[in-house]
Amino acid sequence: MNEEVTSTRAKKNELWEWTRALVIAIILAFLIRTFLFAPFIVEGESMETTLHNNEKLVVNKAIYYMEDPKPGDIIVFHAEKTRDYIKRVIAVAGDTVEVKNDQLFINGKLVEEPYLAQHKEEAKKQGELVFTHDFPLVKIPANHIFVMGDNRLNSTDSRIIGPVAVSTVVGRAEFTFWPIGDIRMTR
Repeated sequence: MNEEVTSTRAKKNELWEWTRALVIAIILAFLIRTFLFAPFIVEGESMETTLHNNEKLVVNKAIYYMEDPKPGDIIVFHAEKTRDYIKRVIAVAGDTVEVKNDQLFINGKLVEEPYLAQHKEEAKKQGELVFTHDFPLVKIPANHIFVMGDNRLNSTDSRIIGPVAVSTVVGRAEFTFWPIGDIRMTR
């Protein structure tokens, strides 16, 4: 009889341990996804050739609790109630942005954009005279950033939707993890 009671207790104890471990794992996964990291699927071609349609990447949600977005960061933000966009930060609050003759100027200074080199070559081959069309000087208001896709001819970004409120930023893209053969850092 004692062996039977001991065996039943051991099974209950093991069941309790498994249940507790599973609950802790679920809580940790929820906290990590909510506050630290989240997966994101690239939809569309606005970030080509840096990021590709249907690539999966990890977004660092915690980084902007410690620092503000910086030019060059690739971020995910809430663009619409049901849709997030992924774009590159071009300028931050207080900066001025302007494009003249396919060249980006921040605060009146020319900014090199090496990530656009391949696009600019392809655009010229296809007969496009410019890759980024001119737009007038824009001053970025407080608590906002100016974002653009790397595929400037096919991107809905701050040139159309205006500066983006920092409060809508989900996080910074850190690395792609799918497809497996294309795993890489996004910065």
